[in-house]
Amino acid sequence: MELAGDTAVITGAGSGIGQAVALELAKNKLKALALVDLSQTVQETVAMIRDLPNAPATYTFVGNTTDGAFRRHVFDEMDRQGAIPDLLIPAAGITRDALAVQIDKVTGKAQLYPEETFRLVLEVNLVAPVYWAMEMVGHIAADRLRRGIGRWQPSEHIQGTIVFIGSVSSQGNKGQLAYAATKSGLEGAARTMMKEAIFYGVRCCVIHPGFTDTPMVRALGQEYIDTKILPFTQLRRLIRPEEIAKAIVFMISDSAITGELWVDAGWHPSA
Repeated sequence: MELAGDTAVITGAGSGIGQAVALELAKNKLKALALVDLSQTVQETVAMIRDLPNAPATYTFVGNTTDGAFRRHVFDEMDRQGAIPDLLIPAAGITRDALAVQIDKVTGKAQLYPEETFRLVLEVNLVAPVYWAMEMVGHIAADRLRRGIGRWQPSEHIQGTIVFIGSVSSQGNKGQLAYAATKSGLEGAARTMMKEAIFYGVRCCVIHPGFTDTPMVRALGQEYIDTKILPFTQLRRLIRPEEIAKAIVFMISDSAITGELWVDAGWHPSA
């Protein structure tokens, strides 16, 4: 599958995996990149892309990915620019790690993982990516209707590709109840969307990165990395964001890939 002339939407593009994917895709002669982030740091990504030879057009959108009005604005604006998105990598995500149940040694009472925190992680990591995916499929479907085209046929090229960012934690990882639940949920969402979205020529897949050298992982602290991650990682180092980015571009480039790809550096959860 040729990427030249495509338009990609990347959330979480201001740092980490999202930024690395934006830079890697920019080398593949895309028509345009819509770079989305909660922070103005996304402008740093734009500056790096513009330094590349034959850089694609870049459009930046700063806002909360859980905001439906903001999401619709991004896609509507790209439509107005004549660049209907056909690649989506919803890389924005958060962690709010804590044990599901802890006993307060002073009161002797059980403390449960806060429900409001669980819902926040759910909204950012699962609900938002799925709705960004549906938004892209909807715009592709509407464009096909405007052009008088019905059901997608194999003789056509693929109309769109969605790569969800899962995690090795989807297998279950101590202290990551909410995070693991959202990443596991993306697997079911991708399988279901693939069955529906292929009607319009859109395929879905999931990449499961291991622990990657991103601000989110670094926020866990060096002691946690040294004691809880590296001893259980066969490569004995954090994965570089560009390694995940290259794997994502590989997934996009091969139209036969519709399942899951594990890029985990040999990490396995401890008991």
